[in-house]
Amino acid sequence: MALNKEVFKTRTQTAVLYAVVMLTGLLWNEWSFVILFSIVHFGACNEFRKLVERIGVASSKKSPVLPISLAFLGWGMLLAANAESLDIGGYHISEAGWRIMRISFIVFLFELYRTKAFNRWNLGWSLIGLAYVSIPLAMLVNLRSGWIWGQSHDSSFFVNALSGFSGKVICLLLVFGIWINDTMAYIVGSFIGKTPLSKWSPKKTWEGTLGGIVLSIALISLFGWFYGAKGFEWMLVTTVVAIAGTFGDLLESRLKRMAGVKDSGSFMPGHGGFLDRFDSIILAAPAVWILCYLLYR
Repeated sequence: MALNKEVFKTRTQTAVLYAVVMLTGLLWNEWSFVILFSIVHFGACNEFRKLVERIGVASSKKSPVLPISLAFLGWGMLLAANAESLDIGGYHISEAGWRIMRISFIVFLFELYRTKAFNRWNLGWSLIGLAYVSIPLAMLVNLRSGWIWGQSHDSSFFVNALSGFSGKVICLLLVFGIWINDTMAYIVGSFIGKTPLSKWSPKKTWEGTLGGIVLSIALISLFGWFYGAKGFEWMLVTTVVAIAGTFGDLLESRLKRMAGVKDSGSFMPGHGGFLDRFDSIILAAPAVWILCYLLYR
């Protein structure tokens, strides 16, 4: 597969813009991070709803309140996941998150009953939407809040390996790891890719995928070495990010094939919509959260 210079240029420009926005949201303060991913959450929920409707589950045609209440239920999860790290005049936004969750859940159930849309398909896809979009982004916000690092740690090997991390560092690794993996996989696959990775995503190759994973681990580990950190923890987290991110990309490709569309949206040139751009984070964030929780908290 020959390298398409125009496509690569567009993808690179979009990736740079994506990195700038992500870094601004991450490094400015926690408020900017929560606001950024609140926007991403609502955009991804809207795109997921459209995909589900194209697949054949169109409950929102009976009542637009159903998808809206679900989106706010998920947003409540995201705010609650902040774990009392942010507050306004002493009122924690996590408390507001729990209130939004309760109200949204009641509204959702009432609308299901009122519109007689209560069936296993609507309920099933609603739960899938929460599990696919809302919970992973809530776990990402929880990582950024530093909640996992809020407890004292023992002296075990794995715990000490991650003890230098913070919410900022972990999210930086997520952003850069996914960006480098995506870019390197495209470059390697363009030059030497021959073996299709999956029928879910025909353009991806085993050569590009493995090359992207190896190069992302190598580059992030090298940066960590210059940063003065031990190589083990950087390699461990980057490996999880690269592998989980690849599966996240494949999963979203599967959803698009089921819906019969090329992109989930048109928000970012060369990358499609919110789900197209953040599909890797959707699986990488929970994977890294679980890793850090098991090995640190």
